[in-house]
Amino acid sequence: MSNPSGNEPGSVEGDESMNDDLTGAAPPPEKADVTPPTVVPSGTLYELRGVERRYMRGSTPVLALHDVDLDIEPGEFLSMEGPSGSGKSTLLQLLGALDTPTSGTIRFEGNEMSSATDTNLTRIRGQEIGFVFQQFNLIPTLTAEENVGIAMIPHGHSKSQRRERSAELLERVGLGGRLDHLPSRMSGGEQQRVAIARALANRPRVIIADEPTGNLDSASAQDVMSLLNELQSGEEAVTIVVATHDVDVASRAGRRIRLRDGAVVS
Repeated sequence: MSNPSGNEPGSVEGDESMNDDLTGAAPPPEKADVTPPTVVPSGTLYELRGVERRYMRGSTPVLALHDVDLDIEPGEFLSMEGPSGSGKSTLLQLLGALDTPTSGTIRFEGNEMSSATDTNLTRIRGQEIGFVFQQFNLIPTLTAEENVGIAMIPHGHSKSQRRERSAELLERVGLGGRLDHLPSRMSGGEQQRVAIARALANRPRVIIADEPTGNLDSASAQDVMSLLNELQSGEEAVTIVVATHDVDVASRAGRRIRLRDGAVVS
C-alpha cells in the first residue's frame, strides 16, 4: 500500500501499475483505532472534493493529482483516459483504498476514507471493491476455479462454498466449461475473464480495472468490455471504473473523464 505521509508511493504513474500496491509494498503503520462517526450513506457512491496527492521522488516533489472533484454514482460505468503521467493510476489507487490523499476528502458510501482505520480499509478492499489488472495476475499452478476461490479464503468461506461460488461466476463470464483449466491452457481473453470472476467473488460494490484490455487483441478486448457492460445489470450489478489508453475501450463507458497533468480536464 502506498505511504500516505507524502513520500513517494509504491506505484508511480507511468512507471509501475497499481498492481504493485497489492503485491509488493509493506503496509503502513497502523492508525489509531478510533471509530469514525457513523455517516448515513448518500445516493452517491464516491464523493471526491479538492483531492490532492503529493509525494517525493528522491528530493524532488511530485504533484500527482490536484483539485480533483468527482462524484461516481452507483451502477455507473466510468472510464478515465489520459497519457502516462496524467494521474490515472494515482486516482485508481485512491478510489481502491490503496492510498490516501495528501489533502482533500474522499467519501465512499458517505464515509470519509482518510479517517478510516487500516482494519476498515482492508475490509473495503476485500469486500466492497474488486480489482482487475492488465497482467491478469492468476496463479499459474491453480485452476480457473481455484484462482477465483482463493479470493474468498480470507473471508471464512468453506471449501464447498468457494467451489459453488467459483463455478457460478465462471459460468457467468462464459467459462463454465473451463473450471479445471490452468492459466497456461487458456487464451489471454479467457484469463482476463477468470480475473473478472475473481474480482466478483466477494460481491463487491465496485470493480476497479487498470488497463484491463492492455494485453489483449482487439477481438478479445471487445469481448471483455462486453462482459463488463453486462455486469451492470442483474442482482449483483456493480459500479465499474476503468483506466485506459484505448479510445475504443473508453467509448463503451457511460461516462468518460480525461486527466492531464494530475487534473480532471473534461
